Amino acid sequence: MNLRRSTPAFLADEGMTAITLIRNILIGAALALFAAAAEATIGLTEIAGKQGDGIVTVYFPSSSDARTVKQGPFTFQMAWHGAPREGNRRLIVISHGSGGAPWVHADLARALVEDGFVVAMPTHRGDNYADHSTPGPESWRLRPVEISHAIDVVGADARFRPLLALDKVGMYGFSAGGHTALSLAGGRWSPARFKEHCESHITEDFQACVGLITRLNGNLLDGVKTALALWVIRVRFSDSAWQVHTDPRITVILSGCPFAADFDMASLATPRVPLALVTAPGDKWLIPRLHGERVLQACVSCERLADIANGGHGALLSPLPPGLSGLVGDLLNDPPGFDRGVLPGIDRKIVAFFRRHLLPSN
Repeated sequence: MNLRRSTPAFLADEGMTAITLIRNILIGAALALFAAAAEATIGLTEIAGKQGDGIVTVYFPSSSDARTVKQGPFTFQMAWHGAPREGNRRLIVISHGSGGAPWVHADLARALVEDGFVVAMPTHRGDNYADHSTPGPESWRLRPVEISHAIDVVGADARFRPLLALDKVGMYGFSAGGHTALSLAGGRWSPARFKEHCESHITEDFQACVGLITRLNGNLLDGVKTALALWVIRVRFSDSAWQVHTDPRITVILSGCPFAADFDMASLATPRVPLALVTAPGDKWLIPRLHGERVLQACVSCERLADIANGGHGALLSPLPPGLSGLVGDLLNDPPGFDRGVLPGIDRKIVAFFRRHLLPSN
């Protein structure tokens, strides 16, 4: 059938207009998808630390193409040393846990970068995956300052300086990094308070006090282990001076599964900035009722952003290191029945929390 002969001209014109309109919509949708894909490229780079600090790993929105990047046991698709592009101009600093690395928070970093944030992760001296020499209170003294230094070096880097406004910075910390987060929220703690806690709770909170050196097995050696642990703790951690460090650039803080028993809880009753916690009721390393729950009880204004049902201490590690065994595996591997499918939802809550406090509402 000849359309022009059998159909009135105005209908034929309308048909062509509709076809053109549909075509333009499809082209626009394709361009939008292409732009969204470009915006979703995750850049990755490293910056030398300040004053002898460890490397600062930075995740950021990038205009470069992603490629395969291997870090430890993990493989990522990211733009290694890619060209930064402007996001929402806000920085989030993440403090890893004891013996941790920047890669075990890569999924959260990706979620934040996809929302426009730049994410910086300092490698904490003496308490990271490559250096286990000074975990616990010796590291905790340094960590808050290392967070401030990380903000300094990212802000001074020529690639990121034009893209960031550092008057409002967010901070997230996990485990020992959660302790760092509570410090930066205005909490004060002391090594002597750590000692006192362990003297009172050495059996029930043994791993929090001793770490991964050994464990209690319910046999005759347990008495020897606890006595030796307490002797070491008393010798090394008798300093009663309050440890404090804050940074006015940090205006919102999130603490995940923190070590908190050595804090003066009165100092956390009214944090200097909005403070939220993520807890995991199945945490066997930092038992919530002795740590995170105490903060939530003391702090009226604090928000429980999430309580990860059936989650253990390693629930906030994403990706979780493969092949963990022995004591570290018992403490970090997921409990039976735990569904890691809930973690992207937790990440979205974290992103929304930082958006709410760092970005304009209009």
